[in-house]
Amino acid sequence: MAKLSPLLKQATPVVVDHGEGAYLYDTDGRRHLDFTAGIGVTSTGHCHPRVVAAAQEQIGKLVHGQYTTVMHQPLLELCERLGDVLPRGLDTLFFANSGSEAVEAALRLARQATGRPNVVVFQGGFHGRTVATATMTTSGTRFSAGISPLMGGVHVAPFPFAYHYGWDEQTATEFALRELDYLFATVTAPNETAAFIIEPMLGEGGYVPANSEFMAGLRQRADEHGILLIVDEIQTGFGRTGRFWGHDHFGIKPDVITIAKGLASGFPLSGIAASEELMAKAFPGSQGGTYGGNAVSCAAAVATLDVINDENLVENAAARGKQLIDGVRAVADKTPAIGDVRGLGLLVGSEFTTADGKPDNATASAAQKLAAERGLLMLTCGAYMNVVRMIPPLVVTAEQIDEALEIWSGVVADVTA
Repeated sequence: MAKLSPLLKQATPVVVDHGEGAYLYDTDGRRHLDFTAGIGVTSTGHCHPRVVAAAQEQIGKLVHGQYTTVMHQPLLELCERLGDVLPRGLDTLFFANSGSEAVEAALRLARQATGRPNVVVFQGGFHGRTVATATMTTSGTRFSAGISPLMGGVHVAPFPFAYHYGWDEQTATEFALRELDYLFATVTAPNETAAFIIEPMLGEGGYVPANSEFMAGLRQRADEHGILLIVDEIQTGFGRTGRFWGHDHFGIKPDVITIAKGLASGFPLSGIAASEELMAKAFPGSQGGTYGGNAVSCAAAVATLDVINDENLVENAAARGKQLIDGVRAVADKTPAIGDVRGLGLLVGSEFTTADGKPDNATASAAQKLAAERGLLMLTCGAYMNVVRMIPPLVVTAEQIDEALEIWSGVVADVTA
């Protein structure tokens, strides 16, 4: 009998029968509060009726129409609808399937459009698992170990992770920008640098938001040197942070954004957006793919945008996110085992540390596992996997946040007793 690879370790023991909203129901009928959302994917909750109906209707019409061979209505409608929410000027789209593909498409565009070989990424960023995107990923060595040689031309600059450095945010920001300038002087000259690629909030790297001064510093250097600013919105887009885009918190305009995850409520769909002028600089034939822009995924994405708008899910993410982070901080205040709580909107992380301030993977793992036993599903992240992260769907209610906080409070008390 065939079976899954032993390398695919399950974060929870749950075998799902069905999902509804913020809940998953296992094959024994037990209900679990899902604060993983498929790693930030099921933005409208599990099986939102409008998304399900749109997908069902589309399946009866056309499942797959390869979009460089024929065009289909769901894709045309999705492009039109995305035009209402994309950052100003980023009016041209390329679609793929996964986040990794989107990041590689952005990398390819940047190198071809500028004629420059190098890119700068930032410490702690996660951009994918392919060879190219694993090279750009520095949130953990597990993503790139054992597959060398990696892709050339990728250089790493510090991210202003104040808690990691033990500094205040201003000091960390000044350091990060200073080190970026030093990188220009010592490793990759500005005129050899095609792009900065950055998450507005580190995801796998530990749920660490950027800040306005740092992002403005990147924008200023990009403008000065003709470098493209690529913002990886794969986890932070579509309302997840309490604003439509993660970079909206910082008042900057990217040249390219990458999108995926919450775009289609669980159907595989990703893409990049840029200006038509920039996109036209890519080489003919450099964009394509068999399954990109799948008709059913596009129909689900259109329905997702409708639900986000009609149910005010961006505003809900902001309100419920404040409720969640305030509650998680109240739990952290009762124990020195949680050294830091941080996040934006419905992306909240609790970092576990030992008495001497070192990363505490063991307690974080124990808390995540005990919470799963008690009906609250979460994940861990960070370089040391010592951050427990909460990623509820955008449809989460105040009562469900309270339910999660009650479970979390008991879990933390028990694992740190």
